[in-house]
Amino acid sequence: MKLKFVALLIGAFVFLFPFYYMLIGSLQTEPDPSVSGAFPKPGNLTFHNYAEIDKAIDLGRSLINSGIFTGGVILGTLVFGVLAGYALARLQFRGRGLVFNLMLLIQVVPFQLLTIPLYVLIVRSYGLADSYLGMILPFLINSTAVFVFRQYFLQLPAELFDAARIDGASELSILWRVAVPLVRPALLTAVLLTFIGPWNEFLWPFLITKQQDLQPLAVSLSNYLTTVSARAANPFGAVLAGACVLAAPAVGLFLIFQRRFISTNLSSGVKG
Repeated sequence: MKLKFVALLIGAFVFLFPFYYMLIGSLQTEPDPSVSGAFPKPGNLTFHNYAEIDKAIDLGRSLINSGIFTGGVILGTLVFGVLAGYALARLQFRGRGLVFNLMLLIQVVPFQLLTIPLYVLIVRSYGLADSYLGMILPFLINSTAVFVFRQYFLQLPAELFDAARIDGASELSILWRVAVPLVRPALLTAVLLTFIGPWNEFLWPFLITKQQDLQPLAVSLSNYLTTVSARAANPFGAVLAGACVLAAPAVGLFLIFQRRFISTNLSSGVKG
């Protein structure tokens, strides 16, 4: 038992050390890449790097851009994921199996393979360059979220839907009043898993936005690293400070909601 505890403790240390080193590096006045740099002297710690990166790229504005981009993607993921997942799980229509198989096939296609046609479509055809909608549009439908919601809806007892239909409820009413309240764990899981993708996304926002005041934090940090960092007193610390700001919301969300990554007893909706 003690050996297992020690092994888990060592694994936790190995996993958390890069985050610790990132935080310590963001607070150092002078960069110290040596091993002793992981345990700096108190006199070498300061918040100057955070002020430096904020002055260079406007952290507040970049965080707002990241929030709008991520929020729009999450909203689209939930709306279209719930609708498509419910249709594939509970509605009978011709070609349902084919649609589901095509959805699974899409998951193996890398996004980078679709970048050029998406760019031509959204920028040249729709004229959505330098806009939040242009950033959000390719990520509105998440096939993984559709699959997760479908699996949750399949677990729901069929008697619930039959009873609602006998009472004269429409399919949208059944979805909103019966199905969605019973799959709240799936909603939370979809939000948390979807959050990471757009929050850290770099390639597509970098291609679609040229105006600095529209760029999310990941793109702003990259631009800072390639253009402005050479003039900073401690460019290494400033970049790490930006990385800490970028990572903080995701880490905070998972710490707050980690206990809710559980499924409820779906059969509790049926009596007798």
